Amino acid sequence: MKQAMTSVDVAVIVSELQHLVGSRIEKIYRTDTDTDIEQIRLNLYLFGEGRSDLVITPGACVHLTAHPLPSPKTPPMFAMTLRKYLSHGRIVSIEQYDFDRIVEIKTMRGEVENGLILELFPPGNVILVNHEHKIILPLHPVTFRGRRIRSGEIYKLPDMQSNPIEITRDGLSDLFSESDLDLVKTLATRLNMGGVIAEEVCSYSGVDKKTGCQDLSDEIVEVVHGGIAHVFGQMANLKPHIAYKDENKIDVLPFEISRYADRKKRYFSTFSEALDEFFGKAAKEQVIEKKPDRKQNPLEHRLTQQENAIHKFERDKSDLSAKAEAIYTHYQPVDELLGLVRQELADGRTWDEIRAEHPEIKRTDPRNRTITIELDGMDIPLDTGKNVPQNAQIFYDRSKKISSKLDGAVRAIENTRELLKKRVKKPKAKMPAPKRPKPRWYDQYRWFRSSDGLLVIGGRGATSNEEIVKKYLEKRDIFMHSQAPGAPVTIIKVDKGAEVSEQTIAEAAQFAISYSSIWKGGQYTGDCYWVHPDQVSKTPEHGEFVSKGAFIIRGTRNYLKDVSVGIAIGITSDLRLIGGPVSAVSNHAENVVEIVPGRFNQNDIAKKIYRIFSDALGRSIKVVASPDQIVKFLPPGESDIRSKGK
Repeated sequence: MKQAMTSVDVAVIVSELQHLVGSRIEKIYRTDTDTDIEQIRLNLYLFGEGRSDLVITPGACVHLTAHPLPSPKTPPMFAMTLRKYLSHGRIVSIEQYDFDRIVEIKTMRGEVENGLILELFPPGNVILVNHEHKIILPLHPVTFRGRRIRSGEIYKLPDMQSNPIEITRDGLSDLFSESDLDLVKTLATRLNMGGVIAEEVCSYSGVDKKTGCQDLSDEIVEVVHGGIAHVFGQMANLKPHIAYKDENKIDVLPFEISRYADRKKRYFSTFSEALDEFFGKAAKEQVIEKKPDRKQNPLEHRLTQQENAIHKFERDKSDLSAKAEAIYTHYQPVDELLGLVRQELADGRTWDEIRAEHPEIKRTDPRNRTITIELDGMDIPLDTGKNVPQNAQIFYDRSKKISSKLDGAVRAIENTRELLKKRVKKPKAKMPAPKRPKPRWYDQYRWFRSSDGLLVIGGRGATSNEEIVKKYLEKRDIFMHSQAPGAPVTIIKVDKGAEVSEQTIAEAAQFAISYSSIWKGGQYTGDCYWVHPDQVSKTPEHGEFVSKGAFIIRGTRNYLKDVSVGIAIGITSDLRLIGGPVSAVSNHAENVVEIVPGRFNQNDIAKKIYRIFSDALGRSIKVVASPDQIVKFLPPGESDIRSKGK
């Protein structure tokens, strides 16, 4: 089934939506973040036509809809910002960028011009810009090599491909002479027309799609150029339709092609209607299907979720194993490609240059130093710093982890089935009226209690790093630190006669790593070390300088490698808000929310956690766990909720 619009589809829908120029933007909505489908909806009013809804699914499609998805009662920040800049403005133009899957909707309110840029290629984005293309706010802030989609930056287009409508015969010949791919892949990627239309061009031209571009004679180039002109000429004779295989929708197209000549089709008066039936209706059905039945017994709902989770674990496990096996199956070409990429990086080539040089590379990730290639129909990321067996082992290891989760899910579902048999209703416990807890000396710092009950404190910056060492580091304590920028000095406070277990040291290490810049950078592991207090000093060697919040460490350091990040926020039985490593917080709190590096800023994730706590314990919990109080326990940078529970 088709997952997203092609550049051809975008060209047709942009032409079709020109009647919206002059319409007024009434309201702007964003779908509830609890759904898996992300969608922006513009409610428009056009004189003489009335109201209509234009929906944008980033990375997939844009069209008018008769099937709008529900929106939350409280609009998300992105929707509120769009309303601030665009509401009551008029659409003055809707344009496609150079036959790519990028659309800009320009608006005018008074004399102020702003724009909304829609990136319809995966992973997709919606970007609010001003009249100078300076980014006001992106839906998803991202950074690529040489291209930053962040507030305050000037919006920069990705590298453009050739336009198939405008390409000349000589231009096509030059394009083929530079390509080492076969005909259909060159047409699909270098001319930005997508695989289905590329195959249609080959079929109409009567040229084998697998023919290498270097083997095309001038006569064949002429024939292919004529095939392109014929296929794209059909954009003037539209027949929007959905093609079916049996009773299942498989494709939506603006005009007919030979590939689906014998397929069942359903025709529409506009391409927007066809897109809405194909994408919009399917999205609405998916949301309704996932929406839990309010009358359903909570245990039955839990059982359904656990069954779905088990099916997902089984699929993921099979997928990961298949990817590992595919890497081994294609050992030789994968090994050669990794070697070439490593050599080119060593020679100073950029990632963009490497991708252009190797068409088999679908994506590059300079940050993680990975390339993504297709093997046996699967997109597989490869770490350029590892060899073939090591890359395969990554997927085997992830498959083993999922096996462990699968075993846990099976045990959990058995427990739920037992509870369903008993169907015993427990009376809801009454929560005592929360009171603001009396402050303690360590509340001004980051802190948690380990699983063994030992207090662990950490600084919030250079000043508090200095303070906790100067005031609170004692001979029997343990000093821990990470060399990552912004890492807190971490101290395990050891009671007289107490011993520090490996569990406590591991939790303190996770604490030190999670509150450093490692989290902010979106990484998942880091290294740290611990020493005894007598190894810590502020006295530098002659000629050295020790900055504020930093210390001289003398003697042997005890390193902990590849420590995983992980933070949980919880509320204890005596109604205190706590935060720290997941294992420690789970031991001391009844209501726990686990977070990982993600895409929501501190304020947004704090509000989400507060809503979870208030749903479980009542809104009066704000006295002890308001969003502002929760923020104090969050790591720097952006986060996502991984799990929640008691």
